[in-house]
Amino acid sequence: MAVTGAAGAFGSALLRRLHGQGAQLMALTSQPTAVELSDAMGQPVPLSSVCWCCGAEAALRDQLLAVDILVINHGVNVQGDRSPAAVERSLEVNALSSWRLVELYLSLPDPAPDRPRRELWVNTSEAELMPAVSPLYEISKRLLGQLLSLRSLDQQGPQACRIRRLVLGPFRSALNPYGVMGADFVAGQVIAQVRRGVGLVIVTPNPLTYLLFPLAVLMRRLYFGLTSRSH
Repeated sequence: MAVTGAAGAFGSALLRRLHGQGAQLMALTSQPTAVELSDAMGQPVPLSSVCWCCGAEAALRDQLLAVDILVINHGVNVQGDRSPAAVERSLEVNALSSWRLVELYLSLPDPAPDRPRRELWVNTSEAELMPAVSPLYEISKRLLGQLLSLRSLDQQGPQACRIRRLVLGPFRSALNPYGVMGADFVAGQVIAQVRRGVGLVIVTPNPLTYLLFPLAVLMRRLYFGLTSRSH
């Protein structure tokens, strides 16, 4: 498994949880130093750390060929900044970079018959639909969610890559120090839902999200299916 945003709170927590499940891990980070993690017993978590940057997604192709599950989790929150530079950064990191990784991973050759079906987990966040007190974060995450819904229409068949959407509410991190949930709790809930076969993974204290998100995703899928076509 490979996880982007691996140096962040959720990325690190997810890698530790996945280590507990016996997964072979790849940490994708934009930080200049390698990702190093320890488990609950203080033992180092075995993983390969790969440094990359937004705009250079194509350079990850060879590494991703060996990856059965890619978790797209990186992001940036400029809070209330609405300057042109903040707009460009938010769209590039939260939406366009993630979209390029989605397209890259979906374009890889089908896995060999003896390998499991590929999966793509994309953290669009609760901000895809609900307020996050950060307009550019909301706008960029909504764009990513729309693109993901559009692209999901083409993933049909037994060998097609399965796309899971991670809708995560406010958890404590560098992007949101006031989050009400712990990153480790959120990571545990994500893995538990995936193990139950859930495609729309929702972890939030907001009950409205559990009601509105499935409806929004369904309506969007119906609309996009009727008004667009694959070439």
